[in-house]
Amino acid sequence: MMRLLVGLLCATALIGNAVQAQEVPLEGTLPPVEVRPPEATDTSGDDSNESEILGSFDLSDQLFQDAFPSLSDQLIGGSVLDPGGLNSILRSEQSLFEMPQLGTIIDRDTLEERMSNNMFRALQNEVGITLQQTGNGQLSPFIRGLTGQQVLILIDGVRLNNSVLRAGPNQYAATIDPGMIDRIEVVRGAQSVLWGSDALGGAINIVTRGADPLRGNYSQVSFQQYLGSADTSSYSRGNVEGWVGGTGVFAGGSYLNTNDLDIGGGLGRQPATGYDHRAGDIKFSRMVSDTSMLTVAFQHFEQNHLARSDRFLPFVLGPAPNGSTGTQRPTYFDPQQRDLAYIRLQGVADLDNSFYDTYSATMSYSLTKEGSTVDRYNSNAPASVPTRREIGEFTDDMIGVNLAASKQLEDLGTLTYGADYFYEDIDSQRVRIDNPTVPGAMPSVTDPQYPDDSIADRFGAFLNWDGQLTERLSANAGIRYENLNLSATPNFNAVGLVHFDRTYQDWIGSIGLGYELTEELRLVGGMYEGFRAPTIDDLTANKTAIQNVQTVPRLGDLDIQPEHTRTYEIGFKFDNDRIRFQVYEWWTDFRSVIGREFIGTDQFLANQEAYLNGTEAYGEYLLDPHWSLYGNFIYTYGQNQTTDEPFSRIPPTQGYVGLRWRDQELRSYFDIYTWLVRRQDRYASANLGDVRFIPGGTPGYATLNLRAGTALGHCQQHRLSISLENITDKYYRVLGSGVDGAGFNAIVGYEFVH
Repeated sequence: MMRLLVGLLCATALIGNAVQAQEVPLEGTLPPVEVRPPEATDTSGDDSNESEILGSFDLSDQLFQDAFPSLSDQLIGGSVLDPGGLNSILRSEQSLFEMPQLGTIIDRDTLEERMSNNMFRALQNEVGITLQQTGNGQLSPFIRGLTGQQVLILIDGVRLNNSVLRAGPNQYAATIDPGMIDRIEVVRGAQSVLWGSDALGGAINIVTRGADPLRGNYSQVSFQQYLGSADTSSYSRGNVEGWVGGTGVFAGGSYLNTNDLDIGGGLGRQPATGYDHRAGDIKFSRMVSDTSMLTVAFQHFEQNHLARSDRFLPFVLGPAPNGSTGTQRPTYFDPQQRDLAYIRLQGVADLDNSFYDTYSATMSYSLTKEGSTVDRYNSNAPASVPTRREIGEFTDDMIGVNLAASKQLEDLGTLTYGADYFYEDIDSQRVRIDNPTVPGAMPSVTDPQYPDDSIADRFGAFLNWDGQLTERLSANAGIRYENLNLSATPNFNAVGLVHFDRTYQDWIGSIGLGYELTEELRLVGGMYEGFRAPTIDDLTANKTAIQNVQTVPRLGDLDIQPEHTRTYEIGFKFDNDRIRFQVYEWWTDFRSVIGREFIGTDQFLANQEAYLNGTEAYGEYLLDPHWSLYGNFIYTYGQNQTTDEPFSRIPPTQGYVGLRWRDQELRSYFDIYTWLVRRQDRYASANLGDVRFIPGGTPGYATLNLRAGTALGHCQQHRLSISLENITDKYYRVLGSGVDGAGFNAIVGYEFVH
């Protein structure tokens, strides 16, 4: 209670400082905010204050717009480094109001307000996204009930997804340093036409920071420091950037150290939840002509001694089905590494070009490297001595080429087209040590997680058009051809080494429509096809997939077919001076989903049929130019029609409701909100033996949270922030996570910009 009172007093002091602060010009820090001076108001002969009340928004219109940009003002693909938005998630510049699908943007200001020291905090609170963590420092976003291989993640328009991303929740979305992010673009629903395989539930594009040529010649340094109480964590990030003439550079690095997490309900610290990460990035930009820019970028991210927390997880709210207190299979990832390097030429046509107005050409190299150590036991007793230790490592080297262009067809709309190619080479090895605690125990080679020297490549070409069919009716339609090839030599049970080559190809289409009912209200809808081809992980993985059930490659798995979805959605978008919202109803028909079926304790792949449907909504009501009420809501339902049981891992109904105050001029904010989650007990049979699923159902919960910050000093170069999470210290677990929710957590932050 004492630390709660101290936290609330600190927050109150911050807000008081923000309210009393004087207006100070932003010299050399952030682009200045233009405020329209109030117009004179004639009140003579009128005793009524009606004009004063009703005119309050008009008199501060510019301030109002800067504090709360409308859906029409928020652009996907609006970055200066993405001419025409060809590397944005929609491959075009569109406003959130005009695009037919449900999209949101998480900008840099929001990331800082969330005090984002990891990707979990960066994506938290977003409508339509739920976040699963098998271990602390691991993250798998769910969009429309799908996750892992079925949600596409991009970094600057380059695929993070590859052929070794594991089925179901995996950790790779956490291998991104939020300090390097300029904005996050999120679109719900299939994006396979624009991006190819994997984008069934939706897509997330991480747009990274770079030097800003619109600021002219400048130089800037910045620093961030966040300290958290629940995991005694420390996150430090430093950046340098500048632009001189036609050349710009942005570079930064970060270090995060966390300790075991103090979970809610006074239950103490959860073991095996501490880890650290190191990250660095640099982006070099050069105007090679008046109309084209060359960008060279490199990113490195590495986590060490990262535990898979569910392997240590006790059953807090009830005994395990087998009566044990936890799963005795300690697993650590060391290192968990991601590298990305790319070179990109982009720009606009010099003259009246008959083929394109804007273009982008990117060559990229991506590395996914994962080392793992797994101890195995003959019993579930916590004091058991490990009888076997497996030490493995795999690397996935992926080379990519991405070409895109757009052409304005005058009154006929805009045509966007392009092609992409990715080639992967996977190296893998693993050794086994029997009785590892016995001195002199020697390792022996065993089957690796993936066949060594596996190859995967994919090629796709797309064509997309958007324009006006009538004065009020707009349309977006596209088509894509996708071809994928896999080659590997796995060790099949009872057969031995077998080499295989597989090819998967398909045509994918989509159409979206928007109808302007009024200037403020749009009716939107569409049909979007999704496609995901089997991967090296699907066909050849040699791992433990579901707790103690061993997954080994089977010869029959090679006959599995790609996943196909067809999503139908309809919704409304409303956007005026005081109210803005988006609400959608959607239905996804899985004509083919890759599932797992069991014969005894063995499991094998099978193509199944399923459907998912749900509702997504979010809105904001502006009380005045600074205060707003906001909230979002998601409901998801899924059924596997082949097995006649719930679709696995469907998130529970949930939402956020909050009250927020922002002042862009003062770089100050205050936000109090609650996270409401309903109980979920619709488990698939595969979830019943999974320690991450609380027996009998995952209870619902509600958390109360508060965050605030204010700028200090000359030119507002300093900003202090505080965040109080789970103020009531509620115990909870996000469905299917191996990490329990943090208890009361006070985070303090300091930012410096000069």
